[in-house]
Amino acid sequence: MRIRSSLLPGIFALLAASLPMTAPVQAAPAGPKASARQGDFAGFLARLWPDAQKAGISRKTFDAAFAGVTPDPSIIALTKKQSEFVKPIWSYLDSAISETRLQRGREAAEKYASVLAALERKYGVDRRAVLGVWGMETNFGSFTGNMDVIRSLATLAYKRYRDDFFRDELLIALNILQEGHVERASMRGSWAGAMGHTQFMPSSFMKYAVDHDGDGAKDIWDNIPDALASTANYLASFGWESGVPWGVEVTLPPGFNLASAEGAHDFARWAEAGITRADGAAMPRKGKAFLYLPAGIKGPTLLVSENYRVIKKYNSSDAYALGVAHLGDRLLGGGAIRKSWPREEKRLSLDELKETQRHLAALGLPIGNKIDGRIGEISRDSVRKAQIRFNLPADGYPDAALLQKLRKK
Repeated sequence: MRIRSSLLPGIFALLAASLPMTAPVQAAPAGPKASARQGDFAGFLARLWPDAQKAGISRKTFDAAFAGVTPDPSIIALTKKQSEFVKPIWSYLDSAISETRLQRGREAAEKYASVLAALERKYGVDRRAVLGVWGMETNFGSFTGNMDVIRSLATLAYKRYRDDFFRDELLIALNILQEGHVERASMRGSWAGAMGHTQFMPSSFMKYAVDHDGDGAKDIWDNIPDALASTANYLASFGWESGVPWGVEVTLPPGFNLASAEGAHDFARWAEAGITRADGAAMPRKGKAFLYLPAGIKGPTLLVSENYRVIKKYNSSDAYALGVAHLGDRLLGGGAIRKSWPREEKRLSLDELKETQRHLAALGLPIGNKIDGRIGEISRDSVRKAQIRFNLPADGYPDAALLQKLRKK
């Protein structure tokens, strides 16, 4: 996944509780190697200053922001632990929908019911989605991050992780300080620079943060109504469709031809094809949906709407989006996913998933920005096309049977 400035304000939600405390800002240790590292970082800051100045950052703000700051050696290691991409989706959901989180979330939903109702009226965004994001990002404010955001962003920008993305975020973070939205010492968050109750990246703060209570401040750090309103504004800005569910769990009729289940259609049309809701309720009357089998034909089957894709604007991981959606449902009385996950089935390893993507690319099928073993919507659609070609169940889920066929092609 390539992170974009419009994407995922808080990209590593379930890691939050395990993040290490940031080390106190201090001078680099003495010695030739340490001096060289410090000099390299000083050079990075020197090159950054002209762009900061062009962005309207004063020298006073710039110097205060970086006073005593050194690169954080722990951060790059954390970039390799994105649980929403490496865990089986059922394990990810086990953590996301824990009983402890559900209890905390239900209390929060009740406490802020009037605020959430007001946000639904103003932005048209279902409170379930707002609650789901809040719960996934910081467990309803129980851990919003304790790392120095400027130091985190500077480290990632200095190492050129994700190209220029974090450099741009760093400049925007300086602008947040310049405009006085938060004190330097209070600008704390995740190792990736996400901040506040719903973990906005600096660019998302500048675009979507709102002052819900009218006190003159857009405070996502300590003002929960502001943070929730900012999240609703974010989701609304990406096209949330009022009155349409993110999706529903469904049951396929015997002999259903997955190869014919392509594209988005009205929920009613899926019902005409013999698909029924797993809970026995009527299909939603509004909205279009596409079929999604997150663990293949042996796992649950979902019909997900465009609102599911809106949640993915917060974080492009399907596991994360499903976690947000399902958590929000559970908090307001929805039931657990009914069909069992195929926990005993052997999953392809990361190397095998990368190999699958290479074979798909060799067939001329798109796999996204790069071969990385992450099966998003683009790769999933190509998997489905390859499965149709090899007369395999077209569930879009890469498995050993598909890889074996690809190796023999």
